Amino acid sequence: MQTVKRLPRSAPPSRLDMNDLPQDLIANVLSFTGPRESCRLAVVSSTFWSASLSDTVWDRFLPPDILSILSRTTNASDPDFASNKKDLFLRLCERPILIDGGRKSFSLDKRTGKKCYMISSRDLHIIWGDTPRYWKWVPESDSRFGEAAELVGVCWLELKGTIPTTMLSPSTLYTAYLVFRSPQGGYGFDHQPVEVSVGLSGSDKTVRSVYLDAGMPKERGDGSYEVELGDFFTKEGVGEGELEMYLAEVKGGNWKGGIFVEGIEIRPKEAK
Repeated sequence: MQTVKRLPRSAPPSRLDMNDLPQDLIANVLSFTGPRESCRLAVVSSTFWSASLSDTVWDRFLPPDILSILSRTTNASDPDFASNKKDLFLRLCERPILIDGGRKSFSLDKRTGKKCYMISSRDLHIIWGDTPRYWKWVPESDSRFGEAAELVGVCWLELKGTIPTTMLSPSTLYTAYLVFRSPQGGYGFDHQPVEVSVGLSGSDKTVRSVYLDAGMPKERGDGSYEVELGDFFTKEGVGEGELEMYLAEVKGGNWKGGIFVEGIEIRPKEAK
């Protein structure tokens, strides 16, 4: 019988210790994940936690043009790019900053790091908006802009907001919302549909109906309400255009009023 020669047993491979990995390597890996994923991975080990604080990670999560955006702020107390990048990211997620002369606000979506904007009522094109009989500009302490457009009463309601698509994050599905208050309850909107649309200026848009009375608007938690106007996807590599958000009620002929328009907010569509 032939004898089978046994080979010497090799030593088992040593177990990899995460703490032995270079911190800059871990930070580089984390920068390819996302804000939420990076925070979750920080609990793996003390090395991961230290790496998750690195500017290398949070520089990747901040918009490439963040320096330009911060240069447009109107408040000297707003954060600057020289601060800790994670703190800057979280600050922009939690507290929007005013830009462009206080007519827009900018923030970041905490889940994705995508850009969010609100266009103030001052920056909207409102039919008869400069006629005090129909619209008034009133101080609003709860508004980030310090004022709101009060709809006194109109039979022809029409407003529009625009923003260059280059200001938005690429390859992102956005949703636009009308943000308003109704302290005493609006009138003239009961069962009266309002037409809304979102799309590129000069292009065909899908028009749909929403309602501004009780039921359809969603409470935001700060005393204001929002109603969805529509979605828009920003395609990668597409040239400059202008996103247009439109709301109108011009067919019913009834008088309506009693709402305070704060503006139109554009943010990444929330996952269902």
